[in-house]
Amino acid sequence: MNKKTLTSFLFFTLIAITSNAQNNMGVATGSYSRINSMYLNPANIASSDEKITINFIGFNVGVDNNLGTFSKISDLGQALSSKDSNSQSVFTNSGRKDFSMIVPAVNIHGPGIIFSINRKNSIAITTGIRVINQFNNFDQQLYNTVTNTNSITNTNYSYSTQKFNWTAHMWNEIGITYGGVIIDRSRSELKVGVTLRRLGGVGYLGLKGNLDVNYNAGADSFHATNSQLEFASNIVSDNQAVFNGITSANLLSRFFGASAGSGLGGDAGIIYRYRIGKLDDDAHPTHDIVLSASVKDMGAINYKTNNSNISVGGNGYLTGQGLSNNVTNYTSFKNYMNQQGFSADTSSAATKVHMPTALILSADYRLYWRFYVNATFIDNLVNRDNFGNSYYNQFTVTPRYDSRLISFAIPITYSWLANDMKVGFGFRFSGFFVGSDDMLALFSSHQYGFDVYMGGYVPIKFKRKKRLEEHDHWERIVE
Repeated sequence: MNKKTLTSFLFFTLIAITSNAQNNMGVATGSYSRINSMYLNPANIASSDEKITINFIGFNVGVDNNLGTFSKISDLGQALSSKDSNSQSVFTNSGRKDFSMIVPAVNIHGPGIIFSINRKNSIAITTGIRVINQFNNFDQQLYNTVTNTNSITNTNYSYSTQKFNWTAHMWNEIGITYGGVIIDRSRSELKVGVTLRRLGGVGYLGLKGNLDVNYNAGADSFHATNSQLEFASNIVSDNQAVFNGITSANLLSRFFGASAGSGLGGDAGIIYRYRIGKLDDDAHPTHDIVLSASVKDMGAINYKTNNSNISVGGNGYLTGQGLSNNVTNYTSFKNYMNQQGFSADTSSAATKVHMPTALILSADYRLYWRFYVNATFIDNLVNRDNFGNSYYNQFTVTPRYDSRLISFAIPITYSWLANDMKVGFGFRFSGFFVGSDDMLALFSSHQYGFDVYMGGYVPIKFKRKKRLEEHDHWERIVE
């Protein structure tokens, strides 16, 4: 790719960073932060002692990968500020052939409100902006070819990569949620919840397929076999260059203007609480076990206007000079690829970009007084052969102290992405929260990722008299 392509790629990444664990596990697993816990399971907004919850802002930004490890955050800052680019290595390559990475994932929760109709039924309106830039099952040499403008002319190489996918996607969303208690007996409580979202696509870039390549730098040519590639984007149009046309100005205008794509999405969940043991006094409330299951981020965004696709297949020889002379618009590129033995078709057909759908299973147990432990498993449900983003499987155990005023927790996660352990910290004081699900890079090197989150909301409680009237005797003990 040319310099404009690289600039576009970097811009898409940097605009997101200025805005991953996307789950805020340190506060979302708590009992008193439903503005966070509803994103794990929408049923969490039901059966709350908060009459109204007004959200101001919350954000989460992070990176994760299995290609290599980062330096400690303090060392990274020193390296970036140093005039000697070789004075400090900020990234250590693991040497693996195929890799996956998210650089970055961002979730911004905008203004929203949760309103309790009564103790058993609640509704919510939420807004958000999300960005995910994800490489999945990418060959290292293919990645260098995409992001390094010199690699294609200075180095001999060969690689074979199958079912790779690069999707960078930015979208906004407006959601409405209902959560309600459908069974409430002496020892059992069953809650259900559902969220429906209107999804507005801002912009996306996608590259996927299969590719076997042998490149000869001296001859400035490469032979590609078993080629099946598809590039799609709504940021370029048919009368622009294949990889040109992406600028900060037109991307921002797309973001603040009308949505380029649209779709529907949502979450659905169920929660079962079983009350164990006998009633005790206020200082030693009864032990509970809570089981939760949900499916989050269902749906997709369809891009129908200003959308372009290129499909390339077959076998043949190409030269760097030939590409340079013909990658000026879709017509010349298609003609050149056909002349060299490939089939190349261009179109402006609609493209569907899928949401990162995942299954979330969790169990929560009150150990003693206000001390709890939570176990959560996140399982990807997305077909990664399609354009779109996805979660990587993870299992998290979160011990926590949880009260109405203060909560703090230490989530400990095993991630299937890099087969590594992550340790985080979450803290909440009333409606202000801050934390990280992956913070070891603050203290040591050789970490595969890092994330941070924070936000603020205003919880307005039910009046005490009304709360006591509506509570049954099992619920009063936690007052």
